[in-house]
Amino acid sequence: MGSVQSRKNSWTFILFLIFSCISLVITLFPFFWMVSTSLKSGKEILADPGKIIPMNFSFEGFKALFRIADIPMHFVNSIVFALGLTIISLILNSMAAYAFAKISFPRRDKIFTLLVLTMMVPSQVTIIPVFLILKFFGFLNSYAGLIVPGCAHVFGIFMMRQFILDIPDELFEAARVDGCGEFKIFTSIVIPLCRPVIATLAVLSFVTAWNEFLLPLIIMQDESHYTLPVSLSVIGGQYGADWDILMAGAVLVALPSIIIFLFAQKHYIQGIAAGAGK
Repeated sequence: MGSVQSRKNSWTFILFLIFSCISLVITLFPFFWMVSTSLKSGKEILADPGKIIPMNFSFEGFKALFRIADIPMHFVNSIVFALGLTIISLILNSMAAYAFAKISFPRRDKIFTLLVLTMMVPSQVTIIPVFLILKFFGFLNSYAGLIVPGCAHVFGIFMMRQFILDIPDELFEAARVDGCGEFKIFTSIVIPLCRPVIATLAVLSFVTAWNEFLLPLIIMQDESHYTLPVSLSVIGGQYGADWDILMAGAVLVALPSIIIFLFAQKHYIQGIAAGAGK
C-alpha cells in the first residue's frame, strides 16, 4: 500500500513539474522574444521575423530610440510618478488601515464596506470626473495630477486592514497603558509588524504606477511631462514599422519593474504568503 501511494505521489510530482515548466516557458517566451527582437537590426527582423536568436547583435534600435525621443526625461517623469505615488500611498493606506482595524469611531464598518464596494467600479468609469476635479484644482499637466488620484487606494487599505486585524489587541492595550499615543503605536508596533505586506504593496503600487498609461495620457498635455509608456505609444504611432525601436522601448519600460521585484521578492513572497494564510 505504501509503495502504491509513493508511486502515486511520484507521478503527481512529475506531472506538476512538467506543468510548471510548460507554464514557465509560456510566461517567459514573450519577454525573451521582446529582448531578442530589440537586439536585432531592422533588416534582420524583416528578413526572418520568426527567428529567435539574432544572427548579429545590434543596438541600433536603442540608439535610434534615444535619437528620436528624450528618453532620460521621460524616464525621470516615470520615476517621480511611480516613487511619489508609492511612498504617499503606503503612508495613507497604512494609516487608514490602522484606523479601520483598531480604532473605534462611529459607522466605521459601514464606511469601510462602502469603500470596498468602490473596488467594483472600473477606473475608466471615473476618469472623466477625475479629469474635471483635477482641472478645477489646477493639477493638469503636473505631477500632482498624476499622484493625487491614486495616493489612497482601496485595495491597499483593504489588504493592510486584514493584516492589522490579526495583530493581538493586547499589544495596543499595553502600549496605551505605557502612555503611547496612537501615532506612536502606529510607528512603533504596526509598521514593524507589517513589513511583509508593506513590501508587497510597495511592489504592486510601483509596478502599477510605472505601467499606468491612460491617466498620464489624459493629464499630461505637454510632451516634456510624458511618462515612458505614453512616450512609447507616441513613438509607436510614428515608427510602427520599426520593430527594433519599439521593442527597445518595451525593454526599457519593463526593466525597472523587474529590478524592483528582484530586490523585493523575499518580502513580497512573505507578504503574499501571509495574506494567503489569513
